[in-house]
Amino acid sequence: MRRAGTGEGGSVTSPGKLERTLRANLRGEVDFGAAARALMTMDASNYRRVPVGVAAPRDAEDVATALRICAEAGVPVVPRGGGTSIAGQATGTGVVLDLTRHMNAVVSVDPGARTAVVQPGLVLDRLRDAVRPYGLTFGPDPSTHSRCTLGGMIGNNACGAHSVAWGTTADNVAELAVTAYGGSAHRIGTGWAGAPEGLRELVAANLAVLRTGLSGGFSRRISGYGGLDALLPERGVQLARAFCGSEGTLGVVTEAVVRLVEAPRAPALAVLGYADESAAADAAAGLLPYGPLTVEGMAQDLVGGAAGLPRGGAWLFVEMRDEGAARSLVRAADALDSVVVSDPAGQRALWRIREDAAGTATRGPGGTMAWPGWEDCAVPPARLGAYLREFRALLARHGLHGSPYGHFGEGCVHVRIDFDLASAAGIGRFRVFSEELAGLVVAHGGSLSGEHGDGQARAELLPRMYGPEVVGLFGAYKDVWDPAGGMNPGMLVRPGRLDENLRFAVLPGPGAGPGGSPSDTGLSDGVARCVGVAKCRSTEVGGPGVMCPSYRATGEEQHSTRGRARLLHEMLAGEIVRDGWRSAEVAEALDLCLGCKGCRSDCPVGVDMASYKAEFLHRHWAGRIRPVAHYALGGLPQWLRTISTLRAARLVNAAGRVLRVPGLVRERPLPAVASEPFTRWWRRREEPAPPAFEARGPERSPGFGKGRGGEGRPQGPRPPTAPPTAPPTAPPTATVTLWPDTFTEHLSPETGRAAVRVLEAAGLGVAVPPAPVCCGLTYISTGRLDRARKVLHRTLDALALDAPAEAATPVVVLEPSCAAALRTDLPALLPDDPRATRLAASVRTFAEALEEYAPQWQPPRLDRPVAGQTHCHQHAVLGDTADRRLRERAGLVGELSGGCCGLAGNFGFEPGHYEVSVACAEEQLLPSLRAAGAGTAILADGFSCRTQIAQLSPHRGRHLAELLAEAMGGAVTDETAARWPV
Repeated sequence: MRRAGTGEGGSVTSPGKLERTLRANLRGEVDFGAAARALMTMDASNYRRVPVGVAAPRDAEDVATALRICAEAGVPVVPRGGGTSIAGQATGTGVVLDLTRHMNAVVSVDPGARTAVVQPGLVLDRLRDAVRPYGLTFGPDPSTHSRCTLGGMIGNNACGAHSVAWGTTADNVAELAVTAYGGSAHRIGTGWAGAPEGLRELVAANLAVLRTGLSGGFSRRISGYGGLDALLPERGVQLARAFCGSEGTLGVVTEAVVRLVEAPRAPALAVLGYADESAAADAAAGLLPYGPLTVEGMAQDLVGGAAGLPRGGAWLFVEMRDEGAARSLVRAADALDSVVVSDPAGQRALWRIREDAAGTATRGPGGTMAWPGWEDCAVPPARLGAYLREFRALLARHGLHGSPYGHFGEGCVHVRIDFDLASAAGIGRFRVFSEELAGLVVAHGGSLSGEHGDGQARAELLPRMYGPEVVGLFGAYKDVWDPAGGMNPGMLVRPGRLDENLRFAVLPGPGAGPGGSPSDTGLSDGVARCVGVAKCRSTEVGGPGVMCPSYRATGEEQHSTRGRARLLHEMLAGEIVRDGWRSAEVAEALDLCLGCKGCRSDCPVGVDMASYKAEFLHRHWAGRIRPVAHYALGGLPQWLRTISTLRAARLVNAAGRVLRVPGLVRERPLPAVASEPFTRWWRRREEPAPPAFEARGPERSPGFGKGRGGEGRPQGPRPPTAPPTAPPTAPPTATVTLWPDTFTEHLSPETGRAAVRVLEAAGLGVAVPPAPVCCGLTYISTGRLDRARKVLHRTLDALALDAPAEAATPVVVLEPSCAAALRTDLPALLPDDPRATRLAASVRTFAEALEEYAPQWQPPRLDRPVAGQTHCHQHAVLGDTADRRLRERAGLVGELSGGCCGLAGNFGFEPGHYEVSVACAEEQLLPSLRAAGAGTAILADGFSCRTQIAQLSPHRGRHLAELLAEAMGGAVTDETAARWPV
């Protein structure tokens, strides 16, 4: 019997010939290029395999053709959905079939029969959206529901939080259309119809093994081909059920008939607090008789200080069908404390904690990374408390850390552990721990996998759980379906070792890798953080998040945060992507990264692709002439300063109306340059006496004094002259330094004037640096990091930063992207300069400054609805809590949209970006503007956001400072500037 891809039975067709044959016969895409292969080397596991190529079949006919061609060539095949598998089963050395690109439809819904026909690449949430109007849902719901696919769920027999009520995927599948290696088609359901030749005979010959070795388990026995006992005659010969959980080793699912369940109309969430994890685990099984929909457990070491939880060190999240049932459960439960949440928004907030655990659990004590590998062991629920106590003791003996959580009602525990998977000693400890943990699970009557499959991570240990006779039957079952061994070899049957093919082995260590530079090592640490949970591939629309706008626009894996991280990983490995920092594949993938920083906050593990892009561009273009946009837009602060010095704004604006800057898109007009920069207007105000800044060398320093009121200065600022509508009655309660960022200074000075007016009306003194300052943002976003460091050094030299951080004058930055750059990029670029940390700690947003330094001030009431967008950098770095409170106090009602405006500084002006830029705006921003009623205030604190709004809609966006200033009496525009405050 020939085993495809194992070297047995002859040679394998060359990749080039195989690619040409597939291209000639498939209607879907075929790509054997470096980028396509690099994107598929990993899933959400610790493992890495390099495929020979990728094919995206259009339909079942394409799948059959691909499987026939690959079988003839002796090349194995791996079916792949969302790539969120955590045991390595979505990786392989043959051809990867990407089923998400085309085979992703809801074929039909039958509400009466409560069934749906789906394709394998369909994302679970899209199925749930399609059946929601009928009051139905699909019961199994993994935490990756916004990006996992039905085909992947069938392959892994996924479960999710509601399996207590609705079971596993196998419990909810009625029929499957399957294509085997070689191209034969099978339609399987209940009974022997469609079964491969020899299966009926195999079952008849092994009835005793099936009845004694597999029957009598518990609901979460997912490991191996654990559903084989469904083929017993007394169980109705459920072929489709037995196929579930086969992890792509038997054939490719091309269509599925799935069962639907009635969705609860008004579910309520009871959160029960317990003293510790053991108490919560011991209590979980006792709640099952009350008919819960979910019983999820989490402990303090994972939840942290999350709001809305009752007292306790561990919690059970128990969802019931209605509020009455939830309150009855609370009365019956012996909990330390409890809360019942019936409000849908409140429930979503609490469930988000649980859903993000797959990522947040990857951060161990002290910021160390924790990894999958033992992500979902399960034991009978009544044994869970005892198992967890012994599990914690086992971790301690090996000096390891992990934070268990998961489906306590079914005894299934998720945990990520801080293994050292890079050094030989660490890998050795990983193996010993794995063997001991397998023994512990089996001793408690459990399953090595409780829902995510075994893959390479645990298949080697299946004999410990089942014994040699059952494992031998597994091999025979595999051979009936796949006699050539071409379907996902090395998984489940005849598996690889659990400590082989680890993805970390190819990354550079200290002093290693391409060039052996510290940047290589630092970047490898960053990209290794991406564990592949693929929240960046989420298709959810309308949420508060930002990540990942370019993926949402294109749907291409290479434009997701995960895809870019994978390409950088392979660039550093040097096996597939071989040009190092000059890689065209990585440059292409990063070209559509907007630098929105959404991944910094939305990615559960904090992958910061904007920073990685800046580092890559810095190295990619080193010693070479850069694209024109890097000079035109990356050097924007210097260009605008020159225009201001020459007083050439009117000439430049006139030229901009008829000419286009080479290297920028022609679809966009350039923003007009202000004829009077903000600082020139500031100096033109009534001369304060004496100066607010002490001299320092040839320059003058801005107001960083001691304390809020500026104590410790030789001379503080004179109380500013206010507009007649709000005369100050007392000296300033505190002094703030208003940062004249490039956009406020040269392109939107009315925002700065409005901010001065509001800050002074709030009783604050305002100072402005007398010398030019810059956060370096445009240089960072274009990867000109050496230039950015020089600019930042000059900025720090211009500021008096000798006082300790807690005594420094707060720096109010109106532009969110500049504030974010000062808070995060500045200290990262100048880690050895204590002034960088001091300035970063002093930065405040406009709303933060008012809330912190003028807490008694009452803003004017606007009493209007508001629409617009929260700046993506504000969402990711700064937070908008203070802004929300200020808007509420001012009577601005409504929510701002999430997402990214799509202009993103230089991005939307660069060639090849216009369509993606508009698509990003269409995702959330523009629909929210179209829905805005008459009288709605359009709010956008970012200059890019306001520019995108002006260019793509009939609206004009305003900074919050402008809205408040206008409410105080008269807009602060160019026309009124001369009248106020002089």
